[in-house]
Amino acid sequence: MSLLANQEAPRVARTSRLTLANRQALTGYLLVVPALALLLALVAYPFFFAISISFTDRVVGQPGNWIGLDNFRYLSQNPSFLKTIQNTIIMVVVSDILKLFIGLGLAMLLNQAVRGRGLMRAVILLPWAMPGFVAFLVWKLLYMPIGGAFNQILTKTNIYPEIIDYLGQRSTALPAVILATTWRGFPFWAISFLAALQGVPGELYEAAKVDGASSWQRFWDITLPSIKPVILIVVLMSSIWTANSFENIWIMTQGGPSDATMVFPVLAYFGMQSQRLGEAAAVSVAMIPALLILVFFVTWLVEDDD
Repeated sequence: MSLLANQEAPRVARTSRLTLANRQALTGYLLVVPALALLLALVAYPFFFAISISFTDRVVGQPGNWIGLDNFRYLSQNPSFLKTIQNTIIMVVVSDILKLFIGLGLAMLLNQAVRGRGLMRAVILLPWAMPGFVAFLVWKLLYMPIGGAFNQILTKTNIYPEIIDYLGQRSTALPAVILATTWRGFPFWAISFLAALQGVPGELYEAAKVDGASSWQRFWDITLPSIKPVILIVVLMSSIWTANSFENIWIMTQGGPSDATMVFPVLAYFGMQSQRLGEAAAVSVAMIPALLILVFFVTWLVEDDD
């Protein structure tokens, strides 16, 4: 009997452990279910629904018929859509380059032991903390041809005596929007880079100084490789946000003049206004391949760096 009891004891212990493990796993699944349901309801369903109606001629009040790739063929022949692609690429690339240099420069400055560093960090965050509607409305007022601060400064100082309609002419509208978008977004870059810089061990810089490395060599061989993953993630997030930005364009130019600042979200909104839901969805879906390529490329770079 004692022998049988000794053999049964481990089995009971294993069964108890398995039961406990199953209960813990079940508890974990139950905790995940609400978040998963919310994700499916708010992200997955609208995403796949937009893809499905992009292949139809659906309008407001009617279910629409399946038309395959007709919406995308129409967009490929639409000059506004082709201009939208160009504007979006220019705005993302130029604004990201500007934010990279400004953000990295400010982060390296604030990482030094300078007086008033805490106050400077708080001030830098103001453009990011300010509501986007307010920020871009202020920039629109600054750009006004009559009474705008930029024209007032240029004319009263005789730097440029003529009035410039920054948002009303094709040559200056997109650069003006890019400047405002850069001002609104650079604090995110600066704070992200600053957090990454503070994680770089100081011993690396001390050893490099002992070896006679210059400031540029220390930046290129220590700073840049150390914060490279953060740079890539920030570039990815900012590119997606900029490509999907709506309020900056809509408040300042509404895509004009003559599609000079037209971007994907504004073009899709015009499709919604005209009640052509299928066409508007096709505009949004057309962005997906480019964004997916960007996501996979940055992810590959981050994993390759590891």
